Amino acid sequence: MSTERVGTIRRLLDAALAPRDLQISDDSHLHVGHAGAQSGRGHFTVTIVADAFAGKTLLERHRMVYDALREALETDIHALSIKAYTPDEIHSPH
Repeated sequence: MSTERVGTIRRLLDAALAPRDLQISDDSHLHVGHAGAQSGRGHFTVTIVADAFAGKTLLERHRMVYDALREALETDIHALSIKAYTPDEIHSPH
């Protein structure tokens, strides 16, 4: 089921945001016994690099990800941690 959920998340984000890089981690095993885990939905971390985030605030970027994953949030995702970057933010020295 986990692989299927990760695939669903990847498909939805690819379609909506055309990311240059996308990493999805299923962290559900860290939350076994957690009240929210009883629903059968999982905990995920998404690190996404997309041109679509240029000029957007952190809140706007998170909304874009949540909008793209709306379908999965109702069926597969209980909790989501998001790290959203533009390509320039990843490749520029800090």
